[in-house]
Amino acid sequence: MKKTKICIDYPLATKSYSMVWKLIGHAHGLSKWIADYVEEENGILTFKWGEVWTQQDVRTSEVIGMEENHFIRLRWDVNESDDDYWEMRIEKSDFTGTLSLIITDHVDEDDVDYMKGVWNANLERLHTVSGL
Repeated sequence: MKKTKICIDYPLATKSYSMVWKLIGHAHGLSKWIADYVEEENGILTFKWGEVWTQQDVRTSEVIGMEENHFIRLRWDVNESDDDYWEMRIEKSDFTGTLSLIITDHVDEDDVDYMKGVWNANLERLHTVSGL
């Protein structure tokens, strides 16, 4: 199925790259807002949703690119194309000096609205746990 690229620009209430990086570039930070549990081993992130005593949804994603305090690019285990990635990028506004988190994802054409909803819910959780 053909993939569609989606981009979400989420303004942040901070000017600290390192504060944002702790939430997007490390398993511990990601477990605060993307999944219930995130573990990292040798460049592979394992995301788990649900509790261990119930049915869990588990997916792995390989880090295929990263620049500390700037971006992390990953590819889900089910995707084989280098063009089929998801990325979280920190960008600074030249006008205000504040940061934005730019989410880029490649999703099936039929799932565009659903995935935008998932990302928006994740970003709401990010704001709730961090105040960003």
